[in-house]
Amino acid sequence: MESRIYGYARVSTKEQNLDRQLVALKEQGIDERNIIVDKESGKDLDRTGYQALINTMLRRGDTLIIKSLDRLSRNKCHIKKELERFKENGVRIKVIDLPTTMIDFPEGQEWVMEMVNNILIEVLGTIAEQERNSIKQRQAEGIAAAKEKGVDLGRPKAQKSENWESIIADMRAGKITATKAMELTGTKRTTFYKLLNS
Repeated sequence: MESRIYGYARVSTKEQNLDRQLVALKEQGIDERNIIVDKESGKDLDRTGYQALINTMLRRGDTLIIKSLDRLSRNKCHIKKELERFKENGVRIKVIDLPTTMIDFPEGQEWVMEMVNNILIEVLGTIAEQERNSIKQRQAEGIAAAKEKGVDLGRPKAQKSENWESIIADMRAGKITATKAMELTGTKRTTFYKLLNS
């Protein structure tokens, strides 16, 4: 069976852009149909695209190309585990930002590449994990600072519409139904009754 080349791209949120990664992967000659994308956090491996890739698509002899190591995960243990999985299953991994992984060494010299890559992966895995921890810390500090300033980080409180009082008066007088009152005030059922009882 002919070996295939797959690409994998990931961003953490739906708002982030995959373009830079996709361009880099296409430059490696990967067919667009063979590029799997996820818009999910790198905190764990439970991502729809990634799971489909490793469980149903990649076969022995295939190659997986990613832009950078932290696209696999931002957790060092996960990175190591996945690299071991690829090795055991005979899948070659190439990381565009790690040029030594892109070189095809002569037969019998693969151990040199493996040694260099193991050192780089150890270092970059640590960096990826530290970056994730820094992001979490910055988020926690931002939330704490906002709370200190009295910023309410919950959902914005529901507001009564300008015509609220007159419409409620009509409803209480039996001129309109509660459903009609909801429609006229532009409020959903739960919000309507919450405001009515506030």
